[in-house]
Amino acid sequence: MRKLVVLFLLAITVSTTVNAQNKKKYAVDKTNNEWKKLLTPKQYFVLREAGTERPNSSPLNFNKKEGTYVCAACKTPLYKSENKYDSGSGWPSFDRAIKGNVELDTDYKLGYARTELKCNTCGGHLGHSFNDGPKKTTGKRHCINGVALEFIPNK
Repeated sequence: MRKLVVLFLLAITVSTTVNAQNKKKYAVDKTNNEWKKLLTPKQYFVLREAGTERPNSSPLNFNKKEGTYVCAACKTPLYKSENKYDSGSGWPSFDRAIKGNVELDTDYKLGYARTELKCNTCGGHLGHSFNDGPKKTTGKRHCINGVALEFIPNK
């Protein structure tokens, strides 16, 4: 029994060490306190704690202007207005991101695998990707929390 306990503790230690070593380093890396000073409480909840804003709560849902949507935390350009569409989901939706600026990750927070979308510069949680988007384009729906974005209109 003692050997079993030792093996179990060893397995947990190795697993924790491997997970800590695999954590990605982002170009913009701040402490939680630094993020809290920079972001509003809602932005912090979504971007740093992988929260979700209430559906239909973002004014960006109804934005039809031409421009670029950037990360609210680090200002990295993430989505172009030409790729935004009304999915009826209650969140701003895009059929594709600006290449290289959005990271795809997997989360199991609901007990099953989902494709999580993160800013590739700061690691901020943006939302999730689904395969029910416009069939005429990519077939993807990037369902994004509006509070994770800022809109920069074209000049």
